[in-house]
Amino acid sequence: MDSGGLFSFNSPFDFNGIQGNFNLHGFQKDAAVIKGRHEHLFGSQENPLFPENVTKMIRDQAKQDQQLGPELKFDFPDEFDFNSVFSTNTAFEEFPRLGNAKAIKEMPSSVQLSSLELLSNYGKSLKKLRSSNDGSNGDEGNERVRKKLSTEEIMRVAGARYVQFSDMRYDDFSMVMHPFGHALSGLSDDETKDVELVHLLLTAAEKVGYEQFERASRLLSRCEWIASEQANPVQRIVYYFADALRERIDKATGRFVPEESEAKFKTEIKNGLSTSIATVRIHQYVPFFQVTQFAGIQAIIENVVSASKIHIIDLQLRSGIQWTGLMQALAERELCRVELLKITAVGLAGDEKIPESGKRLESVAASFKLPFSFNAVYVRDMEDIKEELFKIGSDESLAVFCPLVLRTMISRPGCLENLMRVMKNLSPAILVVIEIEANHNSPSFVNRFIETLFFYSAFFDCLDTCLEHEAELRTEIESILRRGIQNIVATEGKCRIVRSVKKEVWSTFFARFRMVELGFSDSSLCQANMVLKQFPQGSCCTLEKIGNSVIVGWKGTPMQSVSAWKFARDRGRVFGNYRF
Repeated sequence: MDSGGLFSFNSPFDFNGIQGNFNLHGFQKDAAVIKGRHEHLFGSQENPLFPENVTKMIRDQAKQDQQLGPELKFDFPDEFDFNSVFSTNTAFEEFPRLGNAKAIKEMPSSVQLSSLELLSNYGKSLKKLRSSNDGSNGDEGNERVRKKLSTEEIMRVAGARYVQFSDMRYDDFSMVMHPFGHALSGLSDDETKDVELVHLLLTAAEKVGYEQFERASRLLSRCEWIASEQANPVQRIVYYFADALRERIDKATGRFVPEESEAKFKTEIKNGLSTSIATVRIHQYVPFFQVTQFAGIQAIIENVVSASKIHIIDLQLRSGIQWTGLMQALAERELCRVELLKITAVGLAGDEKIPESGKRLESVAASFKLPFSFNAVYVRDMEDIKEELFKIGSDESLAVFCPLVLRTMISRPGCLENLMRVMKNLSPAILVVIEIEANHNSPSFVNRFIETLFFYSAFFDCLDTCLEHEAELRTEIESILRRGIQNIVATEGKCRIVRSVKKEVWSTFFARFRMVELGFSDSSLCQANMVLKQFPQGSCCTLEKIGNSVIVGWKGTPMQSVSAWKFARDRGRVFGNYRF
């Protein structure tokens, strides 16, 4: 099939065009007081101290909301702008460097405003979290037994505290020594110390964003003195993020020397084909990995229900254990017996683990008496994928499985678009996409830092809970996550490879290839909930269907999304504001 005319875009997709969530409505109310049912974390204060221009914008926005009324509410977020998505000038544009005198003059107010709004948005759900964490019921009256705040809740309190004191003018030494304890009533001593530590980190990140490196360095020294990679999750998070900020400063000042391990990590992330034993083992303990895999594979089963020959292309095979459930379901199928199940795994040249996974799958298929064939396609780089590498029979029903792969190509839009063209020309019955549900690609460094901090805080809290008795594995996983944090925080341009974006961004990108979302059946969602219940910590996970996608979170924080797609064959359809 020739797709040159249809998919010859004049400009790469702008993954920065619809990022962020900076809705000012409710900003003052949400940041003013963070409390439990009877605990005011900020004492008796009713209003935080905001810069005057922010307060004015809040009031103006409130008046506009009242005048417009409810009839102008849309399904898309306020910042969802289809026009900006396909801009020819802003594709992958980086945040302006502050070496320019004009930039130094203009940027602080805009950076501060968007950062304050973003932190305030993260504080919105803390009241709900604290209420559910209260541990009380109607029969207990005033006897409250409050559970310890989670890692992410600590971050939320620290973010709201940062917003509250953002207009107070302290020099760095005074800010460190200032007795903020009166504003943190209701927290334990350890929680108060953690909140104050995160506040220091946020302030240091702001100074780095302004390229005020000496001031940032002093604050980071304080963080590094308190935090430790052997301490609680909050301190480990601060330790890793402070280290990444330090690396960013060293790069900007010419003191950074790249390590060999960093180059190896970038190669793995670049290709999205890592087969680390630790990343395979973690699937056994962390619920949301199995839930998204299960929902995706269930969608495949339902979309090939009438096929006797089924071919699956797996872009991230790892151990291959995810396909044992599919094999069992196909072996038990009665209406249409399976004549052949074929799995083609994509891997890097020289990867010896793929054949091992293939042998295990062949053994499992034999135990189910299921006709099975395993193939491997090796590439030097993901950009080398071509249609000719895949041997697809004319009578085979094809499914493509993309677990946590597409995000690794955001920094290389040509590679990503080539992969989508190849998949489109192979004409699969279904394409399943599992991705990180987070915005780690903001062009604003400070905003990207905040988004990344909250996401990894939830992730570390999850690891601390799920791997409570697997300290060695947790440490190994965190070391991998640490390199991801460094890549997001300390690098820019093409070197910044870790660039997760949210589901609505992927939806807009897929529209360029006339892809239609299929959705998930009620039975698959019901069974996904059953998977959660099999985990001791499954109750900490949230499972939410948004549109046709499924979002899995940890204690309310979105972690991964899973969606199912097919390529539309009719021409001339309109998606958003873009006509093909």
